[in-house]
Amino acid sequence: MIQYGVRFHDTKELPLKERLQAIRAQGFTCTHIALSKAGLPGKPENLTPGYAMYLRKAFEAAGVDIAVLGCYLNLANPGGEALRQTQKTYTANLRFARLLGAGVVGTETGAPNEDYHYDKEACHSEAALDTFIGNLRPVVRDAEKAGVILAIEPVYRHIVYNPKRARIVLDSIDSPNLQIIFDPVNLLDVDNIDHADEVIDEAIDLLGRDVVILHLKDYQSKGTHLEQLAPGLGEMHYESVLRFAKERKPFIQATLENTQPDNAEAAREFLTKIEAKV
Repeated sequence: MIQYGVRFHDTKELPLKERLQAIRAQGFTCTHIALSKAGLPGKPENLTPGYAMYLRKAFEAAGVDIAVLGCYLNLANPGGEALRQTQKTYTANLRFARLLGAGVVGTETGAPNEDYHYDKEACHSEAALDTFIGNLRPVVRDAEKAGVILAIEPVYRHIVYNPKRARIVLDSIDSPNLQIIFDPVNLLDVDNIDHADEVIDEAIDLLGRDVVILHLKDYQSKGTHLEQLAPGLGEMHYESVLRFAKERKPFIQATLENTQPDNAEAAREFLTKIEAKV
């Protein structure tokens, strides 16, 4: 059985407790929350124990788990001071996640520039990968100290752009506190969309044992780019992903992405029907 959730910032804007009740009313049991995107205080200085306990009680009262505390900053920023501040922000979020009861702190894998833009040659270079691993290593050490899982999310337009690169990161750092958020659509791009199923199957083969969270969305190929959509509205084949989750990851949390308040429930129902068949 998969536990389905939704990104907090994709839900209807309401006061916190009402928003959580609305999430639960649509059949979701967990959420992925990035505090700043949710309109909540998210600076490191804001992340006090009292704030964590306030949020934790609100989520528990609604019956909604925090599957992922999002901290999506650029760990490959070449600016020395900017990088140090980014690492400190991760450390603050790791401490906060422990008090909050969040399943993992989630992050993507950045770009080797200050404004986080996609440059294929630079992002996909070996130098960028080495930089990311080196900058990630002390953050993972802090995750170990906090007793929290840090999960990286491979994305084609970032440094860790395919399953092989993600496996290199995991093996290089070699920590039980470093795991994977598996978002199949994020591994796809116009460059590889012609063999999308093979890309996804390779990810399951190479990374499956380290996957702790699923992100599920859909896509439509628009020629020069992939438009990302709510599950059930595009071309994504979910069977292998849901079969993998059902067979190897009992009760894994899977948060839906790119939904809207009026289609999120239908997206969840679409996935549960496929899950029942695989």
